[in-house]
Amino acid sequence: MSDETIRLVTIGRIIRRRGRLLTVLAVVGALVGYGASLLFPPRYTTSASVLLPGAWEERELVTQAEIASSSVVVDRAAATLGWKGVSGSELRDRVSAATADGNIIKISGTADTPERAQRLSDQVAQQFVAFAARISGDSDAEAAAGPEALRQMVVQTSRRITELADAADPGQTVESVQTRTELAKLRTALHEAVNKLEQAGPAADKAHMVVMGPAARPTGEAPPTRVQLIVAGALLFFLLAVVGHLTAARMSRRLRTEGEIAAALGSALLGTVDVPGEQPAGRPEDRGPRARIRRLLGVDVRWDIPSPKTSGDEAGRQIRYRRVCARLRDQLTAPGRLLVVVPDGDEIALRAAGRLVAEAEGDPSPSSSSGGPRLRVVEVAVDRPMVPDRDDESGALVVLSAGSWTAGELAGIAEACTDAEHEVVGIVLADTAWARPTRSAGRRDAATPALAVGGGARGGSG
Repeated sequence: MSDETIRLVTIGRIIRRRGRLLTVLAVVGALVGYGASLLFPPRYTTSASVLLPGAWEERELVTQAEIASSSVVVDRAAATLGWKGVSGSELRDRVSAATADGNIIKISGTADTPERAQRLSDQVAQQFVAFAARISGDSDAEAAAGPEALRQMVVQTSRRITELADAADPGQTVESVQTRTELAKLRTALHEAVNKLEQAGPAADKAHMVVMGPAARPTGEAPPTRVQLIVAGALLFFLLAVVGHLTAARMSRRLRTEGEIAAALGSALLGTVDVPGEQPAGRPEDRGPRARIRRLLGVDVRWDIPSPKTSGDEAGRQIRYRRVCARLRDQLTAPGRLLVVVPDGDEIALRAAGRLVAEAEGDPSPSSSSGGPRLRVVEVAVDRPMVPDRDDESGALVVLSAGSWTAGELAGIAEACTDAEHEVVGIVLADTAWARPTRSAGRRDAATPALAVGGGARGGSG
């Protein structure tokens, strides 16, 4: 099985066994998101488009977008709107401009109502066009002054050329003819240059900017909306809870494998038994309000252990207990009593120890001259383990469930047994298992008379 599959199985186990806790945390996260939505009022955003006719380069469009969201334009829009308590500096955070295809600049405005958002976008667009027209007008006046002065200079030069041509030698000498010809060519070239300048001037000028209609009134809130904040809060708390469970499992030092448990206790594993997967009876100390809350949230059930496997029938479960008792007899040199040590709080191990005591007392091995070992169960606190001193016991048997205790806690139990002069003769691991579904009543009733008839026949013939 790959690591990814194991992670998915682990997450699924968390959701199944901590479903109530995760649901409560998700609801808490949704309430936190709702509270955040109350602190941040709803916002509405809309855009107004401004067309820039003519040929524009990309850098020029970017410059115009910067001008549209500049403080000069936004301050003029704020002064025109005259909203109480809203200054130009506040509006600068709510106005943005960006270039679009087709020489279009989109000016976006954000406000607390759809009407204000629409008015803000329209007003900023109008102030931008007016400001750009004012700048363009100043530059046009300066640009128009240059060609006009050049035109006057060309007229004066042409007049001077005519005077020079008239003052030239009226004779038909070669020099005079060449001089008049050169002056005529110069006058013609100057007139052609002025005509080209007059034709290129209007084409080079860019037309004025145009606002492409009023901004559309927004129909929905700008993100993050209240619903988005609520969903985000619930999802965030849910994910944090799952990540917290995974982190706790990764940092957990509880022993889960048989080899680790045997090494921590310094003894051999005698076998694994199971108990029915049912809810154990609560102790008196587990009846307080804190315990009820834990049961309500489902945190009193371990999630970091695999799900109980399907067990065989009661006869198979009894066989496993009897095999453990048989191994205990093989470990003992003489019949005697054993101390069954169970960690305090391990309900699964406590139920398995009780079943083990019953099997040892009621089912001695017929093939052995000695009866089964006598067992006495004691619960030992793992934080400060204390085992009763040795009386007539010939050793200690440790019964516990896997994945519940750390190496340090199990080593403390082993040291407590050694201090009380009890040798740990073996370890028994307990686990929960679901009983297989019982067969239908018809089949069970049909099988029972068959066994009874066979037994009765043997008795009758005897």
